[in-house]
Amino acid sequence: MKLLKGQAGQSLIEFALVVPLLFLLIGGIIDLGRIMYIYMQQDLVTQEAVRLGGLGRSDAYITSFAVNYPSITDPAKLVVTISPKDSVRKSGDYVTVTLKEPITYVTPFLNNLLPSPYVIVTNSTIRVE
Repeated sequence: MKLLKGQAGQSLIEFALVVPLLFLLIGGIIDLGRIMYIYMQQDLVTQEAVRLGGLGRSDAYITSFAVNYPSITDPAKLVVTISPKDSVRKSGDYVTVTLKEPITYVTPFLNNLLPSPYVIVTNSTIRVE
C-alpha cells in the first residue's frame, strides 16, 4: 500500500504534460510576431512599388523593384500583380499593386492546426500622375 500513497513522481508527470503545451504556445507567439513583421515589411514594399507605378514606371520595373527589395523574405515565391497593365495605363487612372507571399510556420505541429503555408497579401492603389 505504500506505493499508492507515494507522490514522488507527481511533479515530473505534471512537468511532462505542461512543457509541450508551453513550447507550442511560445512557438505560436514567435510565429505570429514573425508573420506580423513580414506583413508590415511587405506593406511598405507595396506602397513604394505602387508609387513607382504612379510615376509612370513599367510593370517590369515595378516587379523587379518589389522582388529585389531587401526585406522580402523569399523573392522566388513573391507574386506581384499590377492592375491595369502599363500598356493600358494613362495619366489620371488608378494603378493597384498586389503582393502575395506564402509564409511557412517555424513551430512544429502548427502546420496541422492552421492553414499552411499562410499567404500574406498586401495591396495599394495610387493615381497615375
